[in-house]
Amino acid sequence: MALVNPHGKEKKLKPLLLTGDQFREEKQKAKSLPQVMLTSRETSDLIMLGIGAFTPLDGFMTKEDWKGVCDDYRTSQGIFWPVPITLSVPREQADRLKDGQEVALTDEETDELMGSMTVQEKYTIDKTYECKQVFKTTDTQHPGVAKLMAQGEVNLAGTVKVFSESYYPELYKDVYLRPAQTREIFQNKGWNTVAALQLRNPMHRSHEYLAKVAIEICDGVLIHQLIGKLKPGDIPAEVRVRAVNALVENYFVKDTCIQAGYPMEMRYAGPREALLHAVFRQNYGCSHLIVGRDHAGVGEYYGPFDAHRIFDEIPKDSLELQPLKMDWTFYCYKCNGVASIRTCPHCKEDRLLLSGTMLRRMLSGEEEVPDHFSRPEVLTILKDYYAKLDEKVEVKLHKYAEGEK
Repeated sequence: MALVNPHGKEKKLKPLLLTGDQFREEKQKAKSLPQVMLTSRETSDLIMLGIGAFTPLDGFMTKEDWKGVCDDYRTSQGIFWPVPITLSVPREQADRLKDGQEVALTDEETDELMGSMTVQEKYTIDKTYECKQVFKTTDTQHPGVAKLMAQGEVNLAGTVKVFSESYYPELYKDVYLRPAQTREIFQNKGWNTVAALQLRNPMHRSHEYLAKVAIEICDGVLIHQLIGKLKPGDIPAEVRVRAVNALVENYFVKDTCIQAGYPMEMRYAGPREALLHAVFRQNYGCSHLIVGRDHAGVGEYYGPFDAHRIFDEIPKDSLELQPLKMDWTFYCYKCNGVASIRTCPHCKEDRLLLSGTMLRRMLSGEEEVPDHFSRPEVLTILKDYYAKLDEKVEVKLHKYAEGEK
């Protein structure tokens, strides 16, 4: 057996990050080009293109791509893709640009020159339509909707050259890995099947349970930390990385899991984002993606298992990677351990429901965290982080975490 192929017809990684003389020449040239400022989401998407995580894309999408992805999960080339990857600018700037013109791509928060693009097309979209298709809501309280509605009026499409991935701090250097690097690690370990555990919260006992179930099925698990931009109230990546390290060192068999970071910004698109997570995890070399309750969701916008169902709705040939659909998990006092709806026969009064949102709410509000919610080594790190915050953070609890459904 071998690792799953990268996504796309060519079945090989397509990194767009320049190196050597080509990098130096193109970056120097870009300094004299008209500047297009990138939002944090666009910057993170550009880096994902650069490292090959968005293989086989070669840049920001055309209108035909955008419509095909919104409507049918397909680009104009027939490639399965679940979420539009687009770049927008204000209309007055778009009016000054011509098709075929090269522009420099600069991160608006750091002023760093991140890459360049040859403008292939300028087009407008129905933002409301994209929100309905991708987020299943037009409510601007949804963080993904709010960002999309605030973007420029005109999208620019075109192939990109990527100069930098240094948007992310030095402190992530030990966990930040490109797809080619994780593939090499898996191969060196002799792993053929690898399950990815998507993580944007510190690992609690349910995460630990899901990872260990996956280890029983696969050769190993990639604990894949998001180190892109999060919404207010989420715990910073550096804290989560330390918490995961403590958990793995104390409670996992050696060489059964790898922790890595990836630079994409969360869209909180629920089921559609679960599919996007699957696409780029396949590029990282993973054969499976652990899909738990409310995967990539936020608030009450998605049902707890909508992300399970969407994998059954897409064409069978869309992905080589397969979902590992995990049911609701909790700590059961009668079972004396973590269990799921499928394995525990007891009633809800015997169960301690576990979620990252609940944990953040308790810690931010200085509430007592129940025994069995997370490992003591993890809680020590998290309590230290919250104790040093200047002000408390409001964390809204997802209704499903209270067991209403």
